[in-house]
Amino acid sequence: MATSQKLKIDNEALAEEFFEDSLLLGIVAPIKDYQLSWQLNRLLGLDFRVNNDIEIQLSKKQRKYFFSIYEYAVPSVSLTHYLYNNQHDGEYLLPEFKHLDFLWLIKGDPIPAEDLKLLIQSIRSLPGVQLVTEMTNEKIKHKQHLIF
Repeated sequence: MATSQKLKIDNEALAEEFFEDSLLLGIVAPIKDYQLSWQLNRLLGLDFRVNNDIEIQLSKKQRKYFFSIYEYAVPSVSLTHYLYNNQHDGEYLLPEFKHLDFLWLIKGDPIPAEDLKLLIQSIRSLPGVQLVTEMTNEKIKHKQHLIF
């Protein structure tokens, strides 16, 4: 007799690996995602583009919610920026951070502390941005929601 064995995905290990070499910022900016990405591109010289291939889909209350992700890969280094929309139709990608409108994930090569400080100051200076905060992985309960 053959016994069937179920394979279980270790979400914790998956999340740990995904967040290795990464940094997460939370942004309060009650504006549309395309407006924020346009401002970031124009004022900071970035090139954020929406990437529908990595859009996050969550199913809650018999409905599907779609969270767009904008992506910018820095040329000639191993560093990619992802801008997540934290809210869609009254649902949140990270419900423990309902006050945040956007999440900015930076993956790859480490960023020097001075460069990060400058980036945060630059984001804060954008019209409509009220708060930018660096987030620690330990505080994030729903890490798996950020994995694409």
